[in-house]
Amino acid sequence: MRTAKLMRPKTIEVLEEPLLSSPGTEEAIVQVKAVGICGTDLHVFQGQRSDITYPLVMGHELSGIVVDIGIGVNHLKIGDRVVLDPVFSCGKCATCCNGHANVCGNVKCFGVQMNGGFQDFIKVPADHLYVFPERYSFEEAALAEPYSIAANIFSRLTPKPGENMLLMGAGTIGLTILQAAKAGGCRVMVTDVVEEKLRNASAFGADYVVNSKTSDLQNEVRRFAPDGVTLLVDAVGIAPLLEQCIQFAAPAGKIAVIGFDDTSAPISPAQITRRELTLVGSRMNNHKFPTVMEWFKSGQFHPGKMITGKYPIEEIQSAFEHTLYNNANCIKTIITF
Repeated sequence: MRTAKLMRPKTIEVLEEPLLSSPGTEEAIVQVKAVGICGTDLHVFQGQRSDITYPLVMGHELSGIVVDIGIGVNHLKIGDRVVLDPVFSCGKCATCCNGHANVCGNVKCFGVQMNGGFQDFIKVPADHLYVFPERYSFEEAALAEPYSIAANIFSRLTPKPGENMLLMGAGTIGLTILQAAKAGGCRVMVTDVVEEKLRNASAFGADYVVNSKTSDLQNEVRRFAPDGVTLLVDAVGIAPLLEQCIQFAAPAGKIAVIGFDDTSAPISPAQITRRELTLVGSRMNNHKFPTVMEWFKSGQFHPGKMITGKYPIEEIQSAFEHTLYNNANCIKTIITF
């Protein structure tokens, strides 16, 4: 079978590997059909992650067909079209037992700390697989994972219809959050520094878009929500934007933090206390694929509109290079099998 391995930073080789052995108890073998290139993949590709080992098979946004199942697998059958929840935890520690598997001390992401989906077949625990609605193609279904990020953020923010949201960043994750917010009845302002990304946000239903590089963001936020914004998400993940979120938050506002910037942000406790602000972290997803499948069934989400490029597995090196070079114009690049 074909396996695309990152041999060293910026170098992927497509190799022939032996076929997988039969699935074990409660395992399934999936023939991979489509895999999205994620921002995390781009960081790994460039050698910007210290938690990976080479060679590595990347890829965690994937869809495929179940071709074999092991003993004890009852919710799937051969031929099912499925997506994979890529978050793997120990399932035994206090954190997992308390319902927070995504922040387990031993959590791993498929295709990052373990080999992933850029290969013809994968063998995985069957309970990580979910059948997706027939209306979606394999390429569209591969975007279920980015939507799971939005679903997890929403579980932390608990938005209500009619609330105002400030969304900083209109990349792939930002656009999934935007779609979820609009489906939930929120009024959404999106900021970014790239005009093409703001045009994408408008196309996906943003009520208000602002280029924070060329406009006074504070004035624009005040115009959008004179009393402050009740829901704020930094979908870029850098410390200065967290500071701004706190500045723009309404009394009792909620701020979602999803970045991994280790830079300190000068935030005084008084800023939080005076307005009773809530800061919530959101990491990957915590069993949110059932939510995403319900979203997909609703017909309100359009993952296909986010796909800006498709490449066969043999051209994966070019796909990564093109996506990096054209970052402003690429929402989601898909590798097909």
